[in-house]
Amino acid sequence: MPHAFSMPAPGFQAVILCGPGSSFPTFTANPDENPKALIPIANRPMVWYPIDFCYRMGVTNITLIAPPSSAPAITAALNTNPHLTGLPLPKPDLLAPRALDQNTGTAEIFRLPEVRELIQGDFIVLPCDLVCELGGETLLESWMVKDAGLGGATGGSKKVTGPKMAIGGEKGGRRGGIGVWYETKGDFSIKGEETDFIATSPLEPSPVVPPKSSLLSHVSKLVYSVPTDTLNDITEEKKSMPIRHSLIRAHSRVRMLSSHRDAHIYIFPAWVIDMINSNEHMDSIGEDVVGWWAKAGWQVGLGEKLHLREIFTTPEPDESDDDDDLVNKPAQIDVDYGTLSTTWTTDLVLESDSDEESEDEDESKPVTPEEVPELVVPPILAYVHPKGGKLVRRVDTAPLLLNISLQLAKLESIDAVGKEASSPFAHQNKVAHPEGIASKTTVTRPDCLLAENVTVEEKSIIKETVIGANCHIKTGAKLTRCVLMDGVVVGKNCRLTGCILGRRCEIGDDSTLQDCEVQENLLVEPTTEDKNNKLMSSEGMEATEAEIQELVDDEEAMIDDGDANTGIAFD
Repeated sequence: MPHAFSMPAPGFQAVILCGPGSSFPTFTANPDENPKALIPIANRPMVWYPIDFCYRMGVTNITLIAPPSSAPAITAALNTNPHLTGLPLPKPDLLAPRALDQNTGTAEIFRLPEVRELIQGDFIVLPCDLVCELGGETLLESWMVKDAGLGGATGGSKKVTGPKMAIGGEKGGRRGGIGVWYETKGDFSIKGEETDFIATSPLEPSPVVPPKSSLLSHVSKLVYSVPTDTLNDITEEKKSMPIRHSLIRAHSRVRMLSSHRDAHIYIFPAWVIDMINSNEHMDSIGEDVVGWWAKAGWQVGLGEKLHLREIFTTPEPDESDDDDDLVNKPAQIDVDYGTLSTTWTTDLVLESDSDEESEDEDESKPVTPEEVPELVVPPILAYVHPKGGKLVRRVDTAPLLLNISLQLAKLESIDAVGKEASSPFAHQNKVAHPEGIASKTTVTRPDCLLAENVTVEEKSIIKETVIGANCHIKTGAKLTRCVLMDGVVVGKNCRLTGCILGRRCEIGDDSTLQDCEVQENLLVEPTTEDKNNKLMSSEGMEATEAEIQELVDDEEAMIDDGDANTGIAFD
């Protein structure tokens, strides 16, 4: 259950995107019946965690957005799953736009009519796969404090009234935004986990020292963001990392981080909806909306190309506007990519072959302030979560599902330490139904989590394992570092290590599995021996292959189209 709110509801809306489960092919072969949002993490539905995050930060206006095909399953879970029905009032709403399907981009979602109508002011965007122990109210406080210090407005409504500001002609001022990034290395490190390359610039220090509980010391301006894989491709192709002169002129100190990941936690002002709708090339929030916004803060003319002046002021048609200009042409410097992790750049030397080449290619033709007032782009801030802090993680692959579930299983129960001292993710008991555990059985309770109505027969050994409701472990079975979803049956004398077992699957007697995933409702024949494999039905395999091919086709189409944000590295 969520802890007591530490601040009153600020009036923001929260939007939780319940997208496809393409990264969980074993468990979402039928995404309509088993959507990603309902995959259990430590015996709670995945979507419970971002909902809990919202309640803990005092936001109760929560809407889940899902494809219509997944809506019945999610609705049923909201009405019947004990973890979801136990949430405080008011309950989250579910919105299933007609045009939303499993392949709709995260930015495209906000161009759908139903979603545009939904957003009435400043809003928070979260993924359904977020596990965040961090207090959301501290993030919200940091955004409000820094935004005000940088000249942001205090209003959150789309219908802003009042006199125009002197700079940029903005009506009533405009808020900036903030996102969250976390270190992927450390206690929860997963080999091959996706990362993002970001560059930040420090904010002016505050004359008042923030309290220890504040996140402000870890907040900076975001000046660039791109998936690390994309950056690697570009640096390999160009044998250098292109950087625009205007970035160095605007920010003399730039910190580059290559082992962090975007948590996809965004606090956005209402005008971001207008930016998304004015730029149809924006497909992804993380790559396109945030990436372009960060660059617009220092790249001269980019704000105009993104139609921000029209958004901030009375729209004026510009016949010279051309989306092709969004394909940036960066100057190049050679950078040792191996030193990018935590480096503040202070004395970068730009290479050029002539005086003409040293001119910034994106400088606009000089004009007088009377002709065109300065366009002030509100900043997008980055909170970079420190290593070793509270758990902040996206759980969007099977290895992460296993790792994070086992980490959460180690949390002390509420019964053991009390509600105030426990983690917001702690369960009431480590073993919900002790009567189901046979006397001659070993269950290491400090690192195990067993849900309701679990039966474990004699001579079984359960170590560092999460077991869902209504599971049955037969005599002599041994489970180590496993996650079992609801209704699983494990046969006699089975040996399972590092496995994830889908709902209602059955493992035949005397089977030995290591580092395997088993599809829901699948029967694994007795005496099966397998390692590092996904055990699926023929229909599930066909569905997975189709999803993989679709992703490949989408990637090739993106490359053929010359995607504006991934065609350069530091533009």
